[in-house]
Amino acid sequence: MRNRYEVPYMGKQEINEDLVLQVTVPGSKSITNRALLLATLAKGESLLDGVLFSDDSRHFLKCVQDLGFETTVDEKNKRVTVKGLGGPVPKKEAGIYVGSAGTAARFLAAYLGVSEGTYHLDASEQMKKRPMAPLLASLKELGCEVTFEEKEGFFPFTVKGKGFGTQNISVDIERSSQFLSALLIASALAEKDMHIGIEGSHGMAYIEITRKMMEQFGVKAVYKDEEREYVVKAGQSYNAMEYQIEPDVSGASYFYALGALLGVPVQVKNVTFDSMQGDIGFLRILQQMGCYLLSGEDGIVLYPPLDGVLHGVEADMSACSDQAITLAAIAPYAKEPTTIKGIGHIRFQECNRMNAIVTELRKMGITCEETESSITIYPGQPSGGVVETYDDHRMAMGFALTGLKAEGMVIDNPGCCRKTFENYFEVLEDCLKQISEV
Repeated sequence: MRNRYEVPYMGKQEINEDLVLQVTVPGSKSITNRALLLATLAKGESLLDGVLFSDDSRHFLKCVQDLGFETTVDEKNKRVTVKGLGGPVPKKEAGIYVGSAGTAARFLAAYLGVSEGTYHLDASEQMKKRPMAPLLASLKELGCEVTFEEKEGFFPFTVKGKGFGTQNISVDIERSSQFLSALLIASALAEKDMHIGIEGSHGMAYIEITRKMMEQFGVKAVYKDEEREYVVKAGQSYNAMEYQIEPDVSGASYFYALGALLGVPVQVKNVTFDSMQGDIGFLRILQQMGCYLLSGEDGIVLYPPLDGVLHGVEADMSACSDQAITLAAIAPYAKEPTTIKGIGHIRFQECNRMNAIVTELRKMGITCEETESSITIYPGQPSGGVVETYDDHRMAMGFALTGLKAEGMVIDNPGCCRKTFENYFEVLEDCLKQISEV
């Protein structure tokens, strides 16, 4: 039997008005894995500080090591050094296992697909269900040979890279922006200018993280709006550097939502409005629900609504879709219905998140309406019971919040949080302890 987590019921808790919860969250997964790849492509030794250590990042790091790159790892101090070779892969033939890490799956496939060598890529059963075909189609355009071992367009497969056979490719990003991010980062290795046309508009906030980080490491990618293409000029190269990774705004968002739900001011250390991460937009949604935001010296402070009432919103979450589950989890406690839009692509993530949200809320007695790309959630008191997490870390973390005001809520398989935030429930319990003791 899989382990379960009984969510502490906080519905009748009296809150000390002088309390401000201070929370520390791990480094950003998105930034950690991009930094690992960029350091691999740079020439010389890079020091990455504030590294996230989770299932996803450990898989990425292990892949880098299995390809022959020299690294030193200091988990205690959250540091990693990577000795990059300026583009070449040390091993010309290797096998890697990406686990369930989408960033490792897409970023390394693109890098290896344009590198001279033969590489076998395998993944977890969960990752085998997630889309890869648009990226692999672009790699084939470049001249890469791809051999599928099970289902075409999915893991596992072998790539035989031959460099860049053309300077003009296109990619469909409607199911994942990681396809474009992967190609952009790898394009700096081309000997001629690379032009990457895009179809779809999903996840542009994540593309912006990629573009900014490429520039920080020394390579510019320019977007041409009329042509709907990115251009990476030849002759650029990534520079080894010391790089500070931002705290994970995705992880921070659960605790800001907790503050909104329980009526407690919350500050997450070192989370600022200058963050590159699109999930910073989730705080603006909480503001629309009645909360107040203050930029503090040690990080943003969220103050709950003065009247204690959360209001329903209509929110386009295309730029912060990782928090769609978080908003859905607290939406039943809002005074009005909440509509979450722009999230059709989350059907193709760790699980079918659209279906998972609606299924679990309806089990709790909450009325929901679902369209192709939106969910409307109506106010109501959720009933307790077992929440199925579908081996999806965001289902576990998000719906734990629902249980804080619904007696008898149990999270099935909480260990799936290891993917990005392995001590999430310990941090959550520490927050609840602070609330209960003051």
